[in-house]
Amino acid sequence: MKNDIILAGVGGQGILSIAAIIGYAAVESDLFLKQAEVHGMSQRGGDVQSHLRLSSGEIWSDLIPEGKATMIISVEPMESLRYLPWLSPEGWLITNTEPFINIPNYPDVEEVLEEIRTLPRHVALDAGKIADEAGSKKAANVVILGAASPFIDIPVEKLEKAIRQLFGKKGEELVEINLRALHAGRAYARQ
Repeated sequence: MKNDIILAGVGGQGILSIAAIIGYAAVESDLFLKQAEVHGMSQRGGDVQSHLRLSSGEIWSDLIPEGKATMIISVEPMESLRYLPWLSPEGWLITNTEPFINIPNYPDVEEVLEEIRTLPRHVALDAGKIADEAGSKKAANVVILGAASPFIDIPVEKLEKAIRQLFGKKGEELVEINLRALHAGRAYARQ
């Protein structure tokens, strides 16, 4: 088993929470894990990327070579396109369709989405809308994780446990919202 995942978005969108959930679930699944982050998260709206490598065997490098990522998980559509050179020909792109317009020359959103639609293996969804229906628009990152979950070699029960661990101190209501968000994203991807 091997999953090489690039997480992409902008600061404040919950990329590090996605990484923490997957990381915790991977450890609980007795997998090896390496992670490297390159980000501007010290400023909200700066680009964020994280290389997350999971394997049943040892991992020697924390960086994913170009053309070798099995998946890009992105909470921002333009950011998903930025990392396409890393995606393997058989890889999946999972992305939010709702843009985070943080630059004055943000490209035409429909052109960005059209480029995403040309990929043979992609899931593009309005994570904010689905998260709002689950109880909080702030859970959009977990909706995206849910949409990616059928393509990650980790049992969904381990992701649920990780959500309980990560959000448990913030109250049961927040845990339940994020669990609903995870399953709503997962159901969307399976359609």
